[in-house]
Amino acid sequence: MSIKAEKRSIAGIPAVIWGEESDKAYLCVHGKMSCKESAEGLAKLAAERGYQTIAFDLPQHGERQGQAARCDVWNGVHDLAVMADHAFSRWREVALYACSLGAYFSLQAYPRRRFSKCLFQSPILDMEYLIRQMFLWFGISEKRLEAEKEIETPIDLMRWDYFQYVLAHPVTEWEIPTSILYGSLDDLQSRRVMDDFVRRFGCCLTVAEGSKHPFMEETDFPIVEQWLKEHL
Repeated sequence: MSIKAEKRSIAGIPAVIWGEESDKAYLCVHGKMSCKESAEGLAKLAAERGYQTIAFDLPQHGERQGQAARCDVWNGVHDLAVMADHAFSRWREVALYACSLGAYFSLQAYPRRRFSKCLFQSPILDMEYLIRQMFLWFGISEKRLEAEKEIETPIDLMRWDYFQYVLAHPVTEWEIPTSILYGSLDDLQSRRVMDDFVRRFGCCLTVAEGSKHPFMEETDFPIVEQWLKEHL
């Protein structure tokens, strides 16, 4: 199935809009090591329900690779605010889809935005939990990170200022009706983290037994597709 796609630059941020003209749309925020084009599959399913889809490249991803701006919470929140301003000025109804790191940025950027619904796939809901896991995985202490300020790891660059931001900005508010897809073998967020978030904010949780964080195995594709069909 082909779908109409229009490339745009929104305040200098590369974006793509899929689907025929509509008064409602999904705003998509991709995860680390992905790009705006990864939303095309979702866009095709959303189009069947009358939604357009708008996705954009986070800093250091897609068409923004090689740029100086880091893919951190400050730049991420800024760009998500820009894209939401555009989406809400163009469409009457805006829903949100976010994956992995994109979900964490969304939690920081959108606690008071009036999205009609939200879909989180493999979301990073508790960044403090993930950072503390990285301390354990790579034998790094808080004191060392404070002294060195930045430490490269096989997963990502650990930063003291980022860690301090996370500690100072826990997620305390999220009123958007939210559905979550989580793999039982996700090693970036625990089931306890998922259950706690679902309990606090009244979300709908789908657990895919045997799936890992990326949902990139052959057996994962129908799981994701079915979840999207049920919750879009």
